[in-house]
Amino acid sequence: MSLGVERPKAGKSRKSYLLWEEDYIVPILALEIVSLTPGGEYDKKLDIYAKLGVLYYIIYNLEYWQCVSEAAPSELRHQPFEVYRLVDGSYQLQIGEPFWMPEISLGIGRSQYISGNIQRQVLYWYDQQRNRYQTSEE
Repeated sequence: MSLGVERPKAGKSRKSYLLWEEDYIVPILALEIVSLTPGGEYDKKLDIYAKLGVLYYIIYNLEYWQCVSEAAPSELRHQPFEVYRLVDGSYQLQIGEPFWMPEISLGIGRSQYISGNIQRQVLYWYDQQRNRYQTSEE
């Protein structure tokens, strides 16, 4: 999420976000959704976003959060939803859900979504009173 940057780029949706094409406006929030093949979300990407100055780094790892890295079997297990805030150049894991981010006046957290007879957990935005914003379908 980048504030002060047009959503469409040249009238088209974005496939990527390149700082040098956006007047070096650093996103305030990065959200990683972990797939079957983890891609350094808990180490490499965490370091990259910290160096860039991204204030919030959120990792949503619904399916594979209990997996322990083969490279580091003693590594601590993670939670399915983790919010990190940049403090003095490094990320600190935050607690509470939904998690309120005063800089953007939004909270983020998980809730259940039902489509037909399929129920799944998804991420939603929340207001300061911890009320979930409704979807367009709702």
